[in-house]
Amino acid sequence: MNIVSCKTVPTKKFNPSDLATVILMTRWPAIYRCKSRLSKDIGALKAAAIQRKLTNHTINVVQKIQKEGLADVKVAIDGIGIKAANKWAKSNNISTVVLQGAGNLGTKMKRQFLKTHSDKAPSHQIRNSILLIGTDLPSISHVELIQAIEILKYKDMVLGPSSDGGYWLIGLSDKLLNPLSSWPFSGISWGTDKVLQTTIRFASSNQIDYQLLQTKNDIDNIEDLSLWLDYKKFQISPSSYQL
Repeated sequence: MNIVSCKTVPTKKFNPSDLATVILMTRWPAIYRCKSRLSKDIGALKAAAIQRKLTNHTINVVQKIQKEGLADVKVAIDGIGIKAANKWAKSNNISTVVLQGAGNLGTKMKRQFLKTHSDKAPSHQIRNSILLIGTDLPSISHVELIQAIEILKYKDMVLGPSSDGGYWLIGLSDKLLNPLSSWPFSGISWGTDKVLQTTIRFASSNQIDYQLLQTKNDIDNIEDLSLWLDYKKFQISPSSYQL
């Protein structure tokens, strides 16, 4: 396994043939529609507020990538209908929003990779890499997304490991997208601490050349809040990452 360090990458305009797509998968930040595990610890209202902050932060990060001409961006949302999703997207300056659809996490991710890849065919664009991220990371930055895009120019897959045994980013090169390989999305016990381990094992058995980004801690339960939130006030602490 190769782990890439978080070094500053010069921002430059990519050629159209280099343009990747970043898919942001999120849940509608409303009470009882997101952060179910966190809701049990701190209440649905506070959990929804945290989800909203995290979502807004991640949107700002990916929009910076888009504004600099480094990638196309789309949002795949759950917990809301398409009409309301379009209204929300417009208010947040998001040009492309879709619903995640039914199924487990693997099914939803596969659907987004497949649809995004096929949508480029009618426009005669060169089919490039696709990256998928969530909205659970206060520390995510545009630098790391640029690193992942660069890695996929010479690797088949890039993963951003999370401390709970999953991953906060998965990116696939055109080699795995055309046709779409099924192994990253099936045979995995989603929601367990074996997701990353199983994905890496499948990649190795399929002779996939991959690289890892830095491990990050996403926010799923009350223990995950200690680095960023004041437990008494549930506010972002001055020394924490800015959301």
